[in-house]
Amino acid sequence: MLLEDVILIMLFLLILTITAIPIGKYMSKILTGKKTFMTPVIRPLEKFIYRICSIDENQEMTWKRYVYALLIFNIIGITFIFVLQLIQNFLPLNPAQMPSVRWDTALNTAISFSTNTNWQSYAGETTMSYLTQMLGMTVQNFLSASVGIAALLALIRGFTRQNSATIGNFWVDITRTALYILLPLAVIFALILASQGVVQTIGPYVTAHTLEGVNQTIALGPVASQEAIKMLGSNGGGFFSANSAHPFENPNGITNILETFAILLIPISIVFAFGYIIRNFRQGLAIFAAMMILLVAGMGVAYYAESQSNPIIQKFGVSGGNMEGKELTFGVAESVLWGVATTDVSNGGVNSMHDSTMPLTGLVYMFNLGIGEVIFGGLGVGLIGMIFYIILTMFIAGLMIGRTPEFLGKKLGPYEMVMATLALIVPAGLILVFASIAISLPQGLVGLNNPSAHGLSEILYAYASAFANNGSAFAGLSANTVFYNLTLGLAMFIGRFVVIIPALAIAGSLAAKGRVATDASTFPSTNALFVLMLVSVVVIVGALTFFPVFALGPILEHLFLQGGLTF
Repeated sequence: MLLEDVILIMLFLLILTITAIPIGKYMSKILTGKKTFMTPVIRPLEKFIYRICSIDENQEMTWKRYVYALLIFNIIGITFIFVLQLIQNFLPLNPAQMPSVRWDTALNTAISFSTNTNWQSYAGETTMSYLTQMLGMTVQNFLSASVGIAALLALIRGFTRQNSATIGNFWVDITRTALYILLPLAVIFALILASQGVVQTIGPYVTAHTLEGVNQTIALGPVASQEAIKMLGSNGGGFFSANSAHPFENPNGITNILETFAILLIPISIVFAFGYIIRNFRQGLAIFAAMMILLVAGMGVAYYAESQSNPIIQKFGVSGGNMEGKELTFGVAESVLWGVATTDVSNGGVNSMHDSTMPLTGLVYMFNLGIGEVIFGGLGVGLIGMIFYIILTMFIAGLMIGRTPEFLGKKLGPYEMVMATLALIVPAGLILVFASIAISLPQGLVGLNNPSAHGLSEILYAYASAFANNGSAFAGLSANTVFYNLTLGLAMFIGRFVVIIPALAIAGSLAAKGRVATDASTFPSTNALFVLMLVSVVVIVGALTFFPVFALGPILEHLFLQGGLTF
């Protein structure tokens, strides 16, 4: 079984990488305004959008104007989804007659989907109308993903431009990303999912008459269209409460592999697109190697932990791995592959119950969130986070060789270091602050279903997921309360913009600089030593930040479990 699982995972990653390279090249052309085979089809629609929105695609923005446009766009999105939920009972496409959503839940959800988090404290099939799901959640799945890629593109321009006061046009960047990249892939993927049995209808819920003689309501809806962009856009919000463990979202082994593939496809492609855009493919490969090493290492630990049966039930001769909370169709390997992928990438979709994983698996998932989801990460923001770690790495390398740190021909000064450190440290620190507040107040403890170390892990994971804009949960925490809806909503908002705004500030600073010539004393950023240093910096920063609380949470729970104690 172990060999079969290893072969499956290796083949999956190999095929994924081979597929991501040409998609990355296509994305690089789109993001730099070059013509592709899709241009004759989509260009008329793109120009029409610019015309009706009064957008001059040739007019560029300073980094401050870029931030202003991005913030206004997101605030409008939050407001629209918030109001849509409050009035959904008066609107059409509501065959189940869903009432208006409670204000705190509506606010949390509005922030969640607008920040590409998709945290859900509600059950979709009993809370949201079809119109809210389509016009609110699905639309924001496209737009929030486009915002992340736009921010990354602006940062890349900071490295590629010289003595420039501008970093691009926000409106053009999100329009091209949505039209040329996300929309075509989502249409294709939605059709494939629908062909495999994922539900797609606006018909009413169905009432089934069971063998026990009672009636059961079966929820339906426009699922395939939302599922496609949910996966491709690093979103993760499910149409149903069970997310991708629900048979209408993920009915079989084929859809499970395809959806896992979709989670990682664009984030990996973006890394290769980065190499093409800066005209240094080896740099893209070096970053890809660092990310893949971290992914495989985490997957190895998680798979080892889940392939072991619970020590308590091993006494009764039970073996075969930890199958609690998992679909039998998917088993341990595919559940772990999904879990690692979804916490490496800012996706948040689940095909198994994270709350039922072994403590060391939960530790891996929380570590992936805690380091900022820079192992490929969310669309755009994942690579942005890794570039922050690269800036820190080059600063350390500069101290070692006695030279001002440089990356891609640009000197990295104190301003860039402060911005990068701010974006890395603030979210990590606030995860601990918010979690400590929650465990200190009755409002935070009332939602716990498990005490002791596992309860701490549930709360810690919730805030790590919110600040990382992931959206997955241990699900042992009842978070649909005013306290958690407001604090997690604030965490999602801060986590989104405390990364993007410093990235745009760095972009503006670097774009205004000239390029420095490289020589023999320049620390190379495309070799194995660079990859090793980058991986080490990520691991060390994460370990120094979170080891004390991990010791009280998943590590302590692991030791309790070995001693026969559970919660």
